[in-house]
Amino acid sequence: MMNYESIGAYRSICTNIHMLTLGDYWSSNIIDLYLHRRFYDMADLQNGILKRGREIFLTGCYLRSASEGSGYPRLLPTEYLVILLDENQDDDAMLLAAQFCSDSFSSISLDAVNTGASYSFYARIEGIESMEIQGSYGSLQGKRITLVDGDDVRFKFFLWGEQIVLANLFSVGSMLALDKPYIAISAECDTEVSEEFCLEYGTATQLYLVPYIQHEEQVCVTLTPNRHQNSRPLSSCNPSQGLRLSQVSLPRDSQGTIDFSNYPFRVSFYSANVWLQMVLLSGYLYFTIPGLQSFVVDLRNKMTSVSLYGVVKDIIKEDTKQETVFSLKIADSSGAIWAKLHFSEFWSLGRVSVGHTVFISGLTCISSKQKRLEVSWVENGIGASFINLSCLPALINSYCLHNLSQLSDIFNKTSYAQVCRVWLDPIEYYSVHTRFSHTLCGHFVNKMPSGFLECSFCHKICGAEVVRTFDLKITLADESKKVLAWCTGQTAMDLFQISPEEFDELPEVEQVMYRSSLEKEKFMVALVNCERDGLDDSVSWEITRAYKCD
Repeated sequence: MMNYESIGAYRSICTNIHMLTLGDYWSSNIIDLYLHRRFYDMADLQNGILKRGREIFLTGCYLRSASEGSGYPRLLPTEYLVILLDENQDDDAMLLAAQFCSDSFSSISLDAVNTGASYSFYARIEGIESMEIQGSYGSLQGKRITLVDGDDVRFKFFLWGEQIVLANLFSVGSMLALDKPYIAISAECDTEVSEEFCLEYGTATQLYLVPYIQHEEQVCVTLTPNRHQNSRPLSSCNPSQGLRLSQVSLPRDSQGTIDFSNYPFRVSFYSANVWLQMVLLSGYLYFTIPGLQSFVVDLRNKMTSVSLYGVVKDIIKEDTKQETVFSLKIADSSGAIWAKLHFSEFWSLGRVSVGHTVFISGLTCISSKQKRLEVSWVENGIGASFINLSCLPALINSYCLHNLSQLSDIFNKTSYAQVCRVWLDPIEYYSVHTRFSHTLCGHFVNKMPSGFLECSFCHKICGAEVVRTFDLKITLADESKKVLAWCTGQTAMDLFQISPEEFDELPEVEQVMYRSSLEKEKFMVALVNCERDGLDDSVSWEITRAYKCD
């Protein structure tokens, strides 16, 4: 298969075979292509659009080697060819006006379609999505391309099976001219669409593309990547104020959104100059994540591919029936901002709670209806990731990622997770219960008056999606202080050194005596300052990770 690329072309004819000689702009190499018969009209010597110098995209190509009857290799015919047009060229502009501007999506008529009428459309590509449908003979891969015409009417254009390679030639923002697309009733498209009709790539369909030319915008930045509390806004470019400033050019889309995926500077991790660029591997952090990792104060409307590192201050489930949306208030040393997390079906990030430190990438800055700046995150979006650092084993296993604190010090360091070496003091205070938690989000479930189990966090009726877990409160101690903390899930099992099911099977007397076996047991723990989800105001510290040490 030949990778799609911009190429020049001219036509030669040998008997009834049409051949294009192709060359690229970055070398003197050329290669011949056997033209597929569906494009013969386009290679007409008098009126055809395929003439010397015309740029095309093509994919789905196979190579016939020189040993198969020819003195040099040639490309075999491909059905997947797209002709590039330039609206600033008179001939191309006239073609678009004459052939593609008379029809619109709203002009499609079922009666006309049934009588064999053909249409030509000119529309902007708004989105490209992968899809899969299950049929009688297995699954079928597809691409759903959302198009918007000049009347702002949206329509779906589908590619199926081998046709999906055509989607590699398209880009969001480009203009697509479809000549004679196959028009199917939406029920025939084998997918749910709101329109009465949908478009498909048929045997007579020909495609033209006016590529989107991506503009760039100059963004002012400081030359010091380790900006901290005194970070200045990106829009502040006054050299008289003492900061060394420079500019970078970042791509801007047709809506004016600036893509920060290639932003060259990153903020620091903890105060110890450890960069926040990470992938979890075997319980340790390795440094590979790109993109802008910004302070809240740096964020501006229409920034994309942004990452944030901060502490969760509040979590709210949005009341919407169309999709699953949660709002998280994220705070760093420069301020706080609300992040809207959009999930395709349900919360899928495991347990996240108030006080946890998180790293979120793939964010887009938007202005809400209340004119408030917020960030948006889509679960399956490009570059989207969500890492709960407070719950990573690497946080306490990797000494380069933390400074060991005493319990007396953590009250002055409440922003991020604190790692301490402690022993358990269950005689001071100790409370343990077994409860059910939701397996998807790790939060406790409540039994409703109707008898159903509902998650206290995502408010989903859980049914079988529950697991027994601990609700453990216990006193931690070191040489400097004692602190009451709580935990649940795997962390509670690591501290308690028994599973909830095994604990429940113990006689009540043994359960009472069990706490004596915990006394003076030493652990390395990660602590976060929490509000315990409003369950118990007297406990303000959560143990997010723990492992036993000598």
